[in-house]
Amino acid sequence: MSDLSKVGSRNGQGLELAGVRRTFKQGREKLEVLQGASFKVSGGEIVALVGPSGAGKSTLLQIAGLLERPDEGEVLIDGAACLDLSDAQRTALRRRAIGFVYQYHHLLPEFSALENVVLPQMIAGIPKAKAKEKAARLLTSVGLAERLTHRPARLSGGEQQRAAIARGLANDPSILLADEPTGNLDPDTADGVFAQLMGLVRDGGLAAVIATHNMELAQRMDRVLRLEHGHIVEG
Repeated sequence: MSDLSKVGSRNGQGLELAGVRRTFKQGREKLEVLQGASFKVSGGEIVALVGPSGAGKSTLLQIAGLLERPDEGEVLIDGAACLDLSDAQRTALRRRAIGFVYQYHHLLPEFSALENVVLPQMIAGIPKAKAKEKAARLLTSVGLAERLTHRPARLSGGEQQRAAIARGLANDPSILLADEPTGNLDPDTADGVFAQLMGLVRDGGLAAVIATHNMELAQRMDRVLRLEHGHIVEG
């Protein structure tokens, strides 16, 4: 990759995994979790990643998010191969191009909702005043205008997850990876949080991969990718 600064724009080509393999050792046994998994997600497209527990969905998202290296295969962001990058380059690209939302919000308990959304921006080099302005705008967009100064313990489960969504979008990523983002919520709250997530992804033109066990939510996305025996199957 000749110019990392051109990778990760909202107008990019999206995310591609090609022939990804990942094996783990359990004692003397080898567990082949991913056996040549491949898929593409274009900008503005939202796809569901489904499969039974233990199928490797979280591992696949970790690899797609440049948090883990596969044994074989390639991850491409906007058409540029990423796995030969140095750790520092991978970290810089991940901070700029990829947003994450998890089942458990992982908000820092000692900081307010606003501060939780400010921090990733400051780590990426955004001045504090500008980061605070953007954090307030993002939190307002997910219905938390009256909760900016509240710490996570004072937020409901749905509010915590909305704050986590705002944090995941704080650095204007071109790719969003979400691992069971509504799995810890009751059905009504999950539906509202999911609707807000979908709206923000659509408005931003992100390429989004959302792992879920909820088939009703999965069917509301553009496509469904099923992880079966280490391979990706469409539909």
